[in-house]
Amino acid sequence: MTMLDVAKHCLHRESRTTWVSFPRRASRVSPGMTVGLLFLVFANGALAQQAAKYQRNSDLKGGSYIIGSASSATLIKHGHVYTVGSAGTLADADVLILDGKVAAVAAGLPAPNGAKVIDVHGKPVTPGLMVSWAPLGINELDLVAETNDSAPNQSLDSAAFDVADAINPNSSLIPVARIRGVTRSLTTPVDCGDVFCGTAAVIHLSQGPDLIVKRQAGVLAELEPNGGSGQKNSRPDIWNKFRETLDDAREYWAQRAGYHRPGGSRDQRSNRIDLDALGPVIQGKEPLLVHVERASTIRQVLQYSQANKLKLVIMGGGEAWEVAGELAAAHVPVVLDNDLNLPFSFSDLGATLKNAARLDAAGVTVVFQPQNDDPAHYARTITQIAGNAVANGMKWDHALAAITKNPAEVWGIADTYGTLEPGKDADVVIWDGDPLEVTSAPTAVFIKGVAMPMTSRQTELRDRYRDLAKKNPPHGYR
Repeated sequence: MTMLDVAKHCLHRESRTTWVSFPRRASRVSPGMTVGLLFLVFANGALAQQAAKYQRNSDLKGGSYIIGSASSATLIKHGHVYTVGSAGTLADADVLILDGKVAAVAAGLPAPNGAKVIDVHGKPVTPGLMVSWAPLGINELDLVAETNDSAPNQSLDSAAFDVADAINPNSSLIPVARIRGVTRSLTTPVDCGDVFCGTAAVIHLSQGPDLIVKRQAGVLAELEPNGGSGQKNSRPDIWNKFRETLDDAREYWAQRAGYHRPGGSRDQRSNRIDLDALGPVIQGKEPLLVHVERASTIRQVLQYSQANKLKLVIMGGGEAWEVAGELAAAHVPVVLDNDLNLPFSFSDLGATLKNAARLDAAGVTVVFQPQNDDPAHYARTITQIAGNAVANGMKWDHALAAITKNPAEVWGIADTYGTLEPGKDADVVIWDGDPLEVTSAPTAVFIKGVAMPMTSRQTELRDRYRDLAKKNPPHGYR
C-alpha cells in the first residue's frame, strides 16, 4: 500500500459520518440491565497524521515493517514462541513468515535476502487468537436495525439464515478485536427466541473486501426456554419442533430431487431453504451447535445426537462439568464463557468458575467464548476469559489452546490455522507480556503474513480527546 493509497483511504474515512458504540459492561447476573450509549461522531482529524500512522509501525525495536503489505519475508527473532503444536513452547526461537505462511519455527534461523527482521527480545509469540460464538462482523449496534444482522425473521427462515451474507469488512468492532490479538472468528447468529437460529461462518479479521474463510460452519439451535414472564416455549414444545425439523430434513434430503418435480412430495412443515441448510448437519459434515445449559438437557441432546449420528457441539454448557465424563467419551466439545460463575437462570444453577478446568481435566475439548453479554463488542476479552480459567485450575497451555488450536479443530480449519507450524497461515501475535494477563497487550499482529494497523476506532477517539489543553481542540470541546 503506497502513501497515496493510504491518504485516499484516510480521506474516505474522514469524509463520512460514522456511528460509534462504546463498549458496555453489564452485570454478569443481569445482562438485561445493560444500557447502550450511542454517540454520533463526526471524524475530522489531520489527514497527514492519519496517513503516517497507517503507513508504518515502529513500536518494535530491531526493525520496522510496512502496515498492510505482504512483503516477501518477515523474520521474528528471539521470541518465547508458543507454537501450540507438536513442537510445544520454544524459549528462544525465530518464526519465519514467507508469502503469508509460516515457513519455519526454530532457533537461529537466517534472514532471507530482503526480509524484515523483528527482534522481540524474548517476548511471547503466539498464533493469532480465535473467538467463537460471537456476532462479530454482523452486529454493530443492537438498537440500530440496519447495523444488526444477528437474528433471523422466523417467518422467513431459521436454519437458512446465513451470516456469511451479512459480514461487514468495515465493521468498527473488527479492529477493536484485532489489536487485542484476535485474528479469526466463528461468527454466529445470536439466540433467536426459537429453535433454529441460523448458519455460522468462519471469518478472518484482516483488511480487504472478503473476510470469509468458511461458509456453513454449523447451524445454531436453541434448546433452552427463554425464561421470565415472556416465556414463549416450554421444553416439550422446543423438543417437538427440534425433532420434527430434523426429521423433515432427513425426509426431504432422501428425495430432494423429486421434491422439485411437479407432484413431488411436500409434506414437511419446515421451509425448503431451512431444510437445505440442515443438509450438511444431518449428513454429519458440519456440526450442530446447540445452546443448552442444564445438565439433564445436555444428556438428552447428547443421546439424540449419538442416535442420529450428528456432529454435536455444546454451546454455553453452564452445568456441562456435571456431564464431563459423558461429553469426553462422546468427543463432544463445549464452547463457554468461563466467567459465568453465578446462575443466569434456573437452567444453570450449577454454574462455576471451575467449569472449564473440570471439563478439560476430564478430557473434553474446551473452546472459549468472549464475554457473553455482548460477545461482538467484547471479543477483545477472550484472553481474560482464558486467564480466569487458568486462575481457577485450568492448565495455562490448555487455556491458550482453547482460543487457538481447539477452535481451529472444532470449526474445521486446522489445516491452515491454529498453530505456529510450517505451512499454516501466518496469523502471528507478538506480546509485551503474558498473553493471558489483562495487563498485557499485543505489540504486533500479523494475519496471513500481513502486519495489521495497531489502531481502532477506540484508540483514535482516545487520541483525539486525550489532550484537552491543546491550542486547537476538537470541535465539540471548543
